[in-house]
Amino acid sequence: MTDSIMSKAATMEIPINSNGDTGTLAEDDSLEQAAKLQWSLDEKVGSSTGARDLQQVMVSGPNLNETSIVSGGYGGTAEGIISTATIKGPNMHHSSSSSSMAAEQTTRGVAVEKIETVKKWGLNTYKCTKQMISERFGRGSRTVDLELEAQIEVLRDTKRKYETVLRLARALTNHFYNMVQTQHSLGDTFAELSQKSPELRDEFGYNAETQKLLCKNGETLLGAINFFVSSINTLVNKTMEDTLMTIKMYENARLEFDAYRSDLEELSMGPRDAVAMARIDAAQQQYQVHKEKYERLRSDVIIKLKFLEENKVKVMHKQLLLFHNAISAYFAGNQQQLEQTLKQFNIKLKPPGADKPSWLEDQ
Repeated sequence: MTDSIMSKAATMEIPINSNGDTGTLAEDDSLEQAAKLQWSLDEKVGSSTGARDLQQVMVSGPNLNETSIVSGGYGGTAEGIISTATIKGPNMHHSSSSSSMAAEQTTRGVAVEKIETVKKWGLNTYKCTKQMISERFGRGSRTVDLELEAQIEVLRDTKRKYETVLRLARALTNHFYNMVQTQHSLGDTFAELSQKSPELRDEFGYNAETQKLLCKNGETLLGAINFFVSSINTLVNKTMEDTLMTIKMYENARLEFDAYRSDLEELSMGPRDAVAMARIDAAQQQYQVHKEKYERLRSDVIIKLKFLEENKVKVMHKQLLLFHNAISAYFAGNQQQLEQTLKQFNIKLKPPGADKPSWLEDQ
């Protein structure tokens, strides 16, 4: 119907009046109405079709993984089409995942190692505490080396006595230092009075000279006593203390050895099934390890005790001879013998005022 109307409109003659205007015909109105009706129908049909197409595109949509990239120009052949589904980044994902897995495995390994260390420490502490309590209450047996323990006890007693000697020698040094300072001040006072008292100049002068000589000899004796104190301090607080530290390690090793020995004896008296035999083998290995540690430290203690005794005799022989000669020469008033004693033991006295801070340090 529409086609017939449009063909009719195309072949109709358009009359023109004398003024050049188109004439108004009744047929024109009918054609115009038909055209408007056709346009409205086409618009409705087109809008409904477009809505259905848009809905379909929104629902199904293009698959981005299946989109194509045309490598040639417009209108190229299918050979230049590359599917984006084949373009991926496996290297980036693989490297990041592998690095994270490696870091996680390292952290896990450190944590497991710490847990195992704490576990071993806890088990060892439990066994040693159990053994110590058993020994204290007389229920457990302990390994005893009578000769070595006697030597250790002698060393401890000797250290206590040498500490007493050291304490008394320090007290003597302090008291004698105060006496020397008093003599020095007294000599200065006598010398000043000898200048201000003409009638007693000779008497004050004699006493000033005597106090100055005593002060000089006292400073020499203080050098000898300080050397004696320093040597005794080294012997007691370094040499003996080092040996006692080794003895402490030996006693701890002895306690661990007895603890694992008792554990092995208890397991050996139990059943002999597969699980028990595995535990006995593990206990046997631990027992052997701690036995070797105990024997090694025992040998170290014996060697150190021997060298300590030799060193102690050598040091104390020299220091006691020094102390005797210095004290005797001082109280005998033999200044030459006192100085000779210091030279004999290579003792160098500090010059007067060496212990005082400089004027820069006083600022």
